[in-house]
Parts: sequence; C-alpha cells; structure tokens
Amino acid sequence: MPSLLQTTIAGSLPKPAWLASPGQLWAPWLLEGERLAEGKRDAVRLALYDQERAGIDIVTDGEQTRRHFVTTLIESLDGVDFQHKKTVRIRSRYDADVPVVVGPVVRRHPVFAEDARFLRGATQRNIKYTLPGPMTMVDTLYDAYYGSREKLAWAFAGILNDEARAIEAAGVDVIQFDEPAFNVYFDEVRDWGIAALERAAHGLTCATAVHICYGYGIKANIEWKKTLGAEWRQYENTFPLLARSKIAQVSLECSNSHVPLELIALLQGKDVLVGAIDVATDRVESAEDVAATIRGALKYVPAERIYPCTNCGMVPLSREVARAKLEALGAGAALVRHELGS
Repeated sequence: MPSLLQTTIAGSLPKPAWLASPGQLWAPWLLEGERLAEGKRDAVRLALYDQERAGIDIVTDGEQTRRHFVTTLIESLDGVDFQHKKTVRIRSRYDADVPVVVGPVVRRHPVFAEDARFLRGATQRNIKYTLPGPMTMVDTLYDAYYGSREKLAWAFAGILNDEARAIEAAGVDVIQFDEPAFNVYFDEVRDWGIAALERAAHGLTCATAVHICYGYGIKANIEWKKTLGAEWRQYENTFPLLARSKIAQVSLECSNSHVPLELIALLQGKDVLVGAIDVATDRVESAEDVAATIRGALKYVPAERIYPCTNCGMVPLSREVARAKLEALGAGAALVRHELGS
C-alpha cells in the first residue's frame, strides 16, 4: 500500500444484474434462500476484484449485501413497521414512502458482523465498512413514537455503536457513518447531530469517518443541485463543527461540483477523503481529471491527510462505467504520488 494518497470509495458499487436490477435504489433481490446468500458473497468478491484491479487501496464490500444503505439496517430492528408506510419528504428534496417507528427501536442481534467477517477474509487490503449515521436514519422514517427527531437519533446512535463495535471486532480498519442529512439540517447538526454521531462512534479503536455529500446521481439530487447556485457552501456550516469532533476522517464531494475547495481547510487536523469522481454522470474522468482535483486539495490539506475518493456511492451507475471510474481514480492518484516522489 502506498504511504501517500491512499485511495478509497464512498461505499457502494453497482450490483451484478443477476443479483438485483441495475440502476435502481432499493432494487429487489433476484435470488432467494441459499442462492441469494451465495450470490451476495460472489458479488462482494467481484466488487473487491474490481477495486483491487483498479488500484484502490482501502476497499469496501460495495454494499453488495444490502438493498439500501439505510433501510437494510432498520429492517433488522424492533419498533419499526414496514407494512404500513407513510409518505415523508426526504432531505427536503423528494417524497418517499417510508417505514413507521411505532415503538422503542431495539437491536436484538448483530446485523452486519458476518458480512464484515467475510469481507475481511476475502482481501488482504485494508477494509472500510459503511453504516448510516443517526440523523440520516431519522430522516428516512416516519416517527409515530418518539415525537422528537433528536430522541430518535440518540436511540439510533446507541444501536449504531453496538453494531460498529461488532463490525470492528470482525477486523475492519475503517468504519464510516453516512450523513448526507448533514448538508441540509444545519441547526440540528449543531444542536445534536455531531454529538449523536460521536455517540455512534464511541469507544471504537479503528479509524472513524463520516461521509457528507450532495447525494447519489439520481434525478431528485441532480435537480436539487441546480438550485444551489454558483457556489455550494453548505460544508461551511458543518466542517468547523467536525474539525472539533472526535471523528477522524471526513468524506466529501469535490469533483464536477461548485464546492469551493478552500472550504476543506476548515477540516484542519482531520483526514480528508477528497471526492475526485463525479457519480452523477456516465462520463468517465481521465487520470488527469482526478489528478487535478487532488492537486487542488493539496493547496489546503497536507498530502499525508488526503485520501482520493468518490463523491458518493456508485450504485445507480452501470458496472462498466463504475469500473472505468475506479480505474481513473487509481491512475489519477498514482500520477500525483509520482509528482510528490512517493
């Protein structure tokens, strides 16, 4: 593994067409029973192969065993009704039918620990496992029990901490909490969001990360981005708070966005996962495109703290496009490493 500019991805990769329908979030499984279990394992192996071949240093399972980055965890909890859904506005952007919290949310058993163990045994590289953050979990449900987004978030934070500890015990090197909601609810981030995130990561000895972005490359997110103007300065609200937090790494969106790169200087003392791959387009970046984004980040963050990454998950893309983007990420980082003499 290189000593500088170690590459990684935000988390998800597209699933094989024999496992789930391509290009869809919440795509139903196309296999059942033991065939599904075997198919998930095979899909993880393929995701690892694609990452390793492309030169990705800190790999993930591509979230191949999960239908969705938030609801797969929630499906395993008591207190949530998936049969009688309610329509809510997701991150002030689009309407969705979501499960309803009808009682105390409780985790009875580890959810992802076995998957994490399989991932650990399938690669020699450092591995990252992703979990939803407390605020984003709250924003993906209708609450008919707690009556307070903050109270529900704290309940989820405790559950996430138990789950993260089980995943860490499986040999994971980095645990990342996905909090796209941090780019929307700035008052809540300040008042309780950071504290709930720290509760979720409490006591972990592996590296901890939080991923904040402008969303998957789906129509609702693309249309929302068009309303944000010439400069996207949402990170300006959250980065100073995260700089003072106990979370070690921050994953953000930079490529083909209107985020002023100088904002990452607000993350002084943190590792910065610089999004150098745009997940909202099928256009494949060149190695030089990726290198240019990394060079820009180097003006504000020391090289030893930069981890070239993707803007967000790539699950809505085709596998061919995702593979090509992975290769561009690996090649672009290698270019800049060579320039730095590493």
